[in-house]
Amino acid sequence: MALAPGAARPLLGVAAADLAGRTVALAELPGRVARRLVDGGRGLAPDEGADHLARVLPERPSRAEAERAGLLRAGVAALSVRPGLPPARVTDVARELAVSERQLRNLFTDGVGVSPRHFARIDRVRHVLTHAPTSPWGELAAASGYYDQSHMTADFRTLMGVPPRSYFTGRLPSATPCRAARAARG
Repeated sequence: MALAPGAARPLLGVAAADLAGRTVALAELPGRVARRLVDGGRGLAPDEGADHLARVLPERPSRAEAERAGLLRAGVAALSVRPGLPPARVTDVARELAVSERQLRNLFTDGVGVSPRHFARIDRVRHVLTHAPTSPWGELAAASGYYDQSHMTADFRTLMGVPPRSYFTGRLPSATPCRAARAARG
């Protein structure tokens, strides 16, 4: 299940960092909403699920939660690959949001599950994954915010365990574990 940045703590009672790279049963989570989802969801027919969610999910976050979520969304947008714009640096994003780099890191760790720098790396690799079938490697590297194609290849290999060309041609080594899950944890 994918949650919006900042939604884990209000809904599930834990920081996103505590969930990153893991599968956790909803019943194991400490949040009040998580317990209500589990308790009221037992025995429901599939067509009753949406009504149950509407009853259980909180209508409005607190003002503090809403402000944190707004800051986090702005940080996520600024650090994401944007067509025609150079990638934002964490220092610049923190300055734009009027928070310290430490506050931004804490905000990302709590709300997304990874640091802002790691989020930006993952987002660039996602951009490569999305656009590789239709773009030349050099252009794709520049559009994704890399210095050059070799930087893109090294980053891709670090996160995905293989270089991009091997990934897209299906030449994956069977004994190589996927590094993306390990990299997402730390």
